[in-house]
Amino acid sequence: MNPKPFTSGLSEHAVKITRVADRQWHALDDDLVVGRGYAAHRPDGRLFVSIDAWHDTAFDQLAEAMLPELPAPLYTVVDEADVELTDRWRRAGFTIRRREWEYAVPTDPRVTGLADVPPPPGVTIVPAGQADEGLLRLVDRAIRDEVEATTGWWQSMPAEVLPRPADDTIVDPSKYAVAAAPDRYLGLIRVVTVIRPRIGLVAVRAAEQRQGIARALLAHALERLHHSGFTEAWTEVHESNQAASALIESIGARSVSSNLELVR
Repeated sequence: MNPKPFTSGLSEHAVKITRVADRQWHALDDDLVVGRGYAAHRPDGRLFVSIDAWHDTAFDQLAEAMLPELPAPLYTVVDEADVELTDRWRRAGFTIRRREWEYAVPTDPRVTGLADVPPPPGVTIVPAGQADEGLLRLVDRAIRDEVEATTGWWQSMPAEVLPRPADDTIVDPSKYAVAAAPDRYLGLIRVVTVIRPRIGLVAVRAAEQRQGIARALLAHALERLHHSGFTEAWTEVHESNQAASALIESIGARSVSSNLELVR
């Protein structure tokens, strides 16, 4: 416990910022918790912070207590529509690192236009849970290396939410469907369903792009979701990835919000 008193204006009492655990803080006003802050490493190694406070004063004082205690760089994510929260983080020294569009994607083939969309000749779609794990890891690594060598936007992809060992880029092989040639995999799609289905990744080897493989992977994944009773899936696209936005919008996806990743 590490209480630090501040004059808050919230009441006649002083606000105390208390470190209640490793990387966890509370703001107390007359023994009432009026704010909470915490920090946690994402599996990609970056340290993300969050503050939930009733008032600007509690937020600012939590930030003042927390941030000097944490190693830079620090990251946080906010809904772009929440202007007040974005302003709070800006006051704390954070700046916009990237913007990400969130889409709602219909699953009904009659809406997406993906009914009976076949893969290119010589390519088959291997359903999720049936892919060879070794070949899956090879194509994942190859695509990541290609992206980093060209656009470099892989590092701006959304951070994974599931823990994984260091350098292990495949969180759960059972979540991936793949596009397969006879001797290797050419592309992959990852769909994770917790509360709602989320398309976390669609990617194709550079030499195999513009042949309809990504569209065929989407057709396969969305049809399976539709048959499972889901009317929509969700996905996020970095604002600079115009090809991905064009693909997802071409099948009837609609933009529903945008998120900002901030860095200090």
